[in-house]
Amino acid sequence: MRNIPVIILALMLFTSCSENKTVVIIANEENFRIGFAKERLEKTFVDIGFQVSLASTNEENTKDVLTISITEKADKTNKEGFKISSAKNSINIQGTDASGALYGVLELCDRIEASGEIPLDLHIQDKPEMVLRGTCIGLQKTEYLPGRTVYEYPYTSENFPWFYDKAHWIEYLDMMVENRYNSLYLWNGHPFASLVKLDDYPYAVEVDEETFKKNEAIFKFITEEADKRGIWVIQMFYNIIVSKPFAEKHGIKTQERTRPITPLIADYTQKSITEFIKKYPNVGFLVTLGEAMHTIDDDVEWFTETIIPGVKNGLKELGITNEPPIVLRGHDTDAKRVMEAALPIYKNLYTTFKYNGESLTTYEPRDAWEDIPKALSKLGSVHISNVHVLANLEPFRYSSPDFIQKSVKAMHSIQGANGLHLYPQASYWDWPYTANKTSPRLKQIDRDWMWYQAWARYAWKSNRDRFDEVLYWTNILGDYYDCGKSGKDILQAYEETGEIAPKLLRTFGISDGNRQTLLLGMFMGQLVNPFKYHVYKDFLSSNGPVGEILTEYAAKEWKGEPHVGETPPQIIDEVVNHGKLAVKAIENASTSIKANKDEFQRFKNDVYCYDAFANYFAEKVKAAMLVLNYKYSNNIEDLEKAIPFLEKSVAYFTELTKLTKDTYLYANSMQTAQRRIPITGSNGTNKTWEELLPHYQNELDVFRRNVDMLKSKGNDGKGLKEYKVFEPVEVTILNENIKRFPMKRGMNVYSDNDAQIEGVAEELKRLSGVQFSDKKQQENGTVLHFKTDKSVNILVGYFNTNSYTVLEPPTLETNAHANDRGQADIKIANAMLISGLYPVNVYSYRYEPGEHKLILGKGRVLILGFIEGDEDIAIHDAGLNNLEDGISVDWLFY
Repeated sequence: MRNIPVIILALMLFTSCSENKTVVIIANEENFRIGFAKERLEKTFVDIGFQVSLASTNEENTKDVLTISITEKADKTNKEGFKISSAKNSINIQGTDASGALYGVLELCDRIEASGEIPLDLHIQDKPEMVLRGTCIGLQKTEYLPGRTVYEYPYTSENFPWFYDKAHWIEYLDMMVENRYNSLYLWNGHPFASLVKLDDYPYAVEVDEETFKKNEAIFKFITEEADKRGIWVIQMFYNIIVSKPFAEKHGIKTQERTRPITPLIADYTQKSITEFIKKYPNVGFLVTLGEAMHTIDDDVEWFTETIIPGVKNGLKELGITNEPPIVLRGHDTDAKRVMEAALPIYKNLYTTFKYNGESLTTYEPRDAWEDIPKALSKLGSVHISNVHVLANLEPFRYSSPDFIQKSVKAMHSIQGANGLHLYPQASYWDWPYTANKTSPRLKQIDRDWMWYQAWARYAWKSNRDRFDEVLYWTNILGDYYDCGKSGKDILQAYEETGEIAPKLLRTFGISDGNRQTLLLGMFMGQLVNPFKYHVYKDFLSSNGPVGEILTEYAAKEWKGEPHVGETPPQIIDEVVNHGKLAVKAIENASTSIKANKDEFQRFKNDVYCYDAFANYFAEKVKAAMLVLNYKYSNNIEDLEKAIPFLEKSVAYFTELTKLTKDTYLYANSMQTAQRRIPITGSNGTNKTWEELLPHYQNELDVFRRNVDMLKSKGNDGKGLKEYKVFEPVEVTILNENIKRFPMKRGMNVYSDNDAQIEGVAEELKRLSGVQFSDKKQQENGTVLHFKTDKSVNILVGYFNTNSYTVLEPPTLETNAHANDRGQADIKIANAMLISGLYPVNVYSYRYEPGEHKLILGKGRVLILGFIEGDEDIAIHDAGLNNLEDGISVDWLFY
């Protein structure tokens, strides 16, 4: 290895009483990062009162001159590392590469700025633990653009005015380098049509000529400024998505889950990637194969025969051999198969996978959140843990250093990760702003500075002493608010509130995905019968320590069985206590605040919001436990006892509404039909607590009414609720040799399987199903080709099981198009019993008049009939589940 002199700084320090202090900097700035480091040093000395001048040669060292030398000593096994050592008249900084030298300079600058003095007795050595430490920005919007669907957002000043703001980028990139982040992910569905032009497909560009030139200029600016700071820009895109003008030219959809790879689309995509690499060779890629790809075989083919060749072709045309990083996202694909096929042809590969799904729930991930990332980490490349979306933290401030540190430790020890990919703490879809109702609007990097700083600190080094960390953050917060030792109270408020949302979601949630906004609450029906809302299959076993969900706890209580792990009563007691302690801590700090007073008041309000929410949820869970007990006791007194708890819950939610009405624009930044829990977000609705409050009040009123009805009729609760019987709509089935079957007991649902209907909900009895081959469904999937003169809802039956033989129901966690036709939620749970098979849940797909194909994947599924497209289907549980787990109770809230 050789020493490469990069910069020599001669600092002429005058020890006399004179205030004339001069710094002479002698530098070789051939490397951009070293040049940036020199500028950073220059600013630091100017700020502490030095006059700075430059010289082209080294000055002779004397007793009055302090020399700071910075060198690179190449060490590929210790990338980004550095050493700093000092003697009486010299400070030596040695980096293992240019980034290491930069970080060494930043470390020295930080120490000078903190103390106001030049450290002359310093001997440290440091390097980061995580290989890639990155943040992300979404070039996406809170709502769909007209005529477009999910992820389709061209780079224009109308869509993203901030994208063209150079001052914004400098501020953001400076934040990144100060926190030692080294990668920036830009998320977009199909960025190529905004950034490159193709000779073979000139019509594919999505922006006008003026915008295209602006895009070229700003993207070049971003990548060059990032490179100065040691930051890789990594462009993300989804597959298979094509530009809107390209799709219109060829009469296809921009994206279609069931579409196979075609030569045309493959050629267009590969050439787009090649042109992108030629124009921006220092930019990497993050590839999402899932959500818009048809099969795993297609994933492998697309990655190895389209994406990687596109990159290599671009490098070849440039005469470059240094491979930019390609990050394979493990989401909705078989990453093992893909990586095994890709590594022999491309070496600079990484994998990434969500840490706790699209939320933050635990530092003790298990099951899928342990097994999948651990397997990815063993594929021969670095694995990156992705802290993704944070749907359960929106919109309040969250920056618990203790929770974050433990999470980073879990990434290393449990998941095998050695990289961090960090989403904004909240408002991902509304970058660069927060949801706070202020004028001007708050920027995320200003409000959530502590979020970025905490994750970066532990990505650099996770095993820091807890006592030291409390002292560190106490000082950081004490300085920020100029409140001295009261910084410790503010830290406690962060750490107490930091436990509330994670504990509640992992215990009571439907999903760790962004289809649930936890801090808008949940309905009683979702608490007492969560599986009707399609609990994501790996959610309950993955997102926290061993524990019990509410329905499980209630059943064990009734049967007198022992409980295991975290229990619902334990969790609600804990979160209420967390809220109480947080309020006490923030009040203790209130009288000491001398700086950033407005921000302190906003954080204080967030603490009170968390406290109100914890109490709201706790009272609702207490009510739900009594309702679930009624399943087994059939004692109306249990329901009567639940009413006061539900009343208290509404009162606390009313308080939360008051706290947020004038302080927040919304709770969640994804304001589309993809959001389903607690209620649909279609057309940007139901995004505030004020909008949800009437729903929760109505839920209480309905519950009171149904309890009174039970009391007046002396009914045992079984079969009390009646629902409208659906009238069939005639459609023309265009499949060949297809038969229909009436929805009656004893009828075969398959043409080649003896499975028969044993029970069917009254609502379905006038309909007739479409009989398919069981074998062909499992081998090839299901395609229903039909024509209709009026709008219709197709009722589709998905089996309520995790068996590999059945088709999984529509799931927004893995398919962004899973609600395009209103199919994301169960409409009737336990609507059929089939001999030898499983209970059936009914979903609906809405189609307008015309000729269509309903294309479903491989696995057993039932087409149960056709009803009016405008039919209002009351979501409920038909109870055809052999009643092994007591009577159905969620009807009490409808």
